[in-house]
Amino acid sequence: MEDWLEPVYDAGAMRAVDSWAIEDQGVPSLELMEAAGGALARSVASRSPQGPVRVVCGKGNNGGDGFVAARRLAETGFDVEALLLAAPNELSGDAKINFDRFPDAREVDPGDLSTALEGSGAIVDAIFGTGFEGAPRSPIDAAIAAINAAGAPVVACDIASGVNASTGEAEGDAVKADATVSFHAAKIGHLVAPGKEHSGVLEVAPIGIPDGAPGDPAAGVIGARVLELAPGRGPASTKFSSGQVVIVGGSLGLTGAVCMAANAATRAGAGYATVAVPAELESIFEIKLTEVMSRGCPGDGAALVAGSVDCALEAAEGASAVVLGCGLGRRKESLAFAREVAGRVESPLLIDADGLNAHAGQLDSLRSRSAPTVLTPHAGELGRLLERSSEEIGERRLECAREAARVSGAVVLLKGDDTIVTDGERVAVNALSAPALATAGTGDTLSGTIGALLARGLDPFEAACAGAYAGARAGRIAAERVGLAESVVAGDVCEALPSALRVE
Repeated sequence: MEDWLEPVYDAGAMRAVDSWAIEDQGVPSLELMEAAGGALARSVASRSPQGPVRVVCGKGNNGGDGFVAARRLAETGFDVEALLLAAPNELSGDAKINFDRFPDAREVDPGDLSTALEGSGAIVDAIFGTGFEGAPRSPIDAAIAAINAAGAPVVACDIASGVNASTGEAEGDAVKADATVSFHAAKIGHLVAPGKEHSGVLEVAPIGIPDGAPGDPAAGVIGARVLELAPGRGPASTKFSSGQVVIVGGSLGLTGAVCMAANAATRAGAGYATVAVPAELESIFEIKLTEVMSRGCPGDGAALVAGSVDCALEAAEGASAVVLGCGLGRRKESLAFAREVAGRVESPLLIDADGLNAHAGQLDSLRSRSAPTVLTPHAGELGRLLERSSEEIGERRLECAREAARVSGAVVLLKGDDTIVTDGERVAVNALSAPALATAGTGDTLSGTIGALLARGLDPFEAACAGAYAGARAGRIAAERVGLAESVVAGDVCEALPSALRVE
């Protein structure tokens, strides 16, 4: 795995790590459970619950962690109950040992859990662990609903029950935690929606697993070191060696999108940028873009159409990277233009906005491209590419992003608070939250940023990851400068890019 990614595990990889620690390194499984339960107890105690703590336990090892936490909390003076959603004779192994060690553990029918949780100061969710898949079945679904309705702070043990640790999917009811204590390392389900929305504050606790476990983590969290990948300018640098970005797009009423992408490209280090735009609108770009060149292409009604293709391709000749689609519009003729340009341009290509919509249901046509391709859809655009509803994309974000990458042969960056970057095999997640980016134009800024990073020589996976991280960082900086996330506009994010890209 790239050294600028922080390892993240899926269920299978975590099982392999646990097995290696126990079987190959001789770490007793009971010690791992004791350490996990202790970390869980410390997290609950740090929240100073006002009232009794109820630890809701399933019959597996996750429940065993919960029994340890209950015992450790009781030893430090907390009023604690451990509520087992199964018969004690269904427990085995370490979970049974720790059930027996805590005399105040008792069986509760899942249908009666609401009553048992009344007046709770805090609730610990220790029902399902990272091996859970599918939808919770009756009667456990009722227990999850009771936890969510109890009105008390909830701390999840390893992962919120009902969330798939390998994908972030929640096919049925899932606990809505205020905090989650993950053992050894974060899991994909903590970081990818909808699982991210169920995790609350994520705490990663070491539990005594030695370093050096074999195998590759399933994914990685993008770290600040990704910014070190882009080469800096030296005494011998020129505008040509710094990379040329060509932005192809624009239409009447949507000129701002191209301007945002072009400004971001220059701020992100491109030596120079050119916009290939409808000739009828070129004067607008000449006025708005002081540091950017323009190429007016013959169009039809202030939009790029089939007759604009040769001009756009001429503008892209020799470009280090091309950004296609910003402000293009959804006219039938403009979408056909985008498909032809995408198929013929020979430079690394980023496709966004209506460039993506042009390939709705035709994603596989991009596989024939000889140069690298990056796609930057939001959920709605990815849904159109895969001919799915945006709701389905939202429910299965990771798998849909991977599918789009496999079908297209491109690197896919699926935008969101949990931005996912994947080439179909490798997966990176941007965990740097930036609510300020929830405003029009920031997607165009991201496109220009990634375009510049491609032009500076990064490979598509690196460029997409670095752009996602820098964009989120710029959103946070912009919010701090402006004073309110809700007041940030895309221009503020663009102005913050130099600070966001700085290697510290």
